[in-house]
Amino acid sequence: MFIPTVIMAILAFILIFTGFHKGQNINVLKSSLKLTLEILPLLVFAFIVAGMVQVLIPQEVITKWVGRESGMRGILIGTLAGGLFPGGPYVSFPVVAGLLRAGASIGTLVAFITGWSLLSISRLPMDIGILGWKLALIRIACTFFFPPVAGWLAQALFANVRLI
Repeated sequence: MFIPTVIMAILAFILIFTGFHKGQNINVLKSSLKLTLEILPLLVFAFIVAGMVQVLIPQEVITKWVGRESGMRGILIGTLAGGLFPGGPYVSFPVVAGLLRAGASIGTLVAFITGWSLLSISRLPMDIGILGWKLALIRIACTFFFPPVAGWLAQALFANVRLI
């Protein structure tokens, strides 16, 4: 986590400096502060959920349902959970990190992330409202099988890769 933090800090300082150099000093700070205040509560709760997953769910349960031994069942659980999980990456990625630390398999985690990004049931009302129900259903039908396939491939190819 140290290297990504350093990279983001450097990028942030470069952008702040650029904004000040272009005379946008107050706008840069207002925009950054507004975004921080909007997202911070969500981040705090996402990190609480991620931490609680590691502490409250017994290791045996994680291993049985979404660990390496869970096989395709864990991948399908990851797909379903990802498709149903609300929020953006700042909410789902901390939960995935918590599941990783709790012992979930690489296949389950890849299926979760892929299901979250492709299926996203919470995004369905917007899809239907903007694109229409036919295109929304076609999108879901065409992407429905990708999360389990991605999870299976990740498990088959990278099960022995140490992630943490």
